[in-house]
Amino acid sequence: MTLRLLAALVLVLAGLAPQAHAQRGSAWTPAEVAIADLPREARETISLIRKGGPYPHARDGVVFGNREGLLPKHPRGYYREFTVRTPGERSRGARRIVSGKRGEFFYSSDHYNSFRRVRE
Repeated sequence: MTLRLLAALVLVLAGLAPQAHAQRGSAWTPAEVAIADLPREARETISLIRKGGPYPHARDGVVFGNREGLLPKHPRGYYREFTVRTPGERSRGARRIVSGKRGEFFYSSDHYNSFRRVRE
């Protein structure tokens, strides 16, 4: 078994594999994930967002443009993005939490290719 296949299998078994999504601009609603089922680092990021920081990365809190069209449509500035630390990764990595102005959170493990809405 290749390392890539093994990693994909681990993600599927952990329930964190990327979810299929509809076409851009559709009225699609992301799959959900319970906050307790997120990686520890994602839960820590959500906690920091709720506290208002401080954030470990300079780009944390910047406007997320939803250019991919995968989240519900809202005016520019509605969403903000935050880094989810990836153990062993020297850069920001691919994991993110995107928060909406109404307090909703979305998790992406693959740098915005897919999202899961975080369920409390």
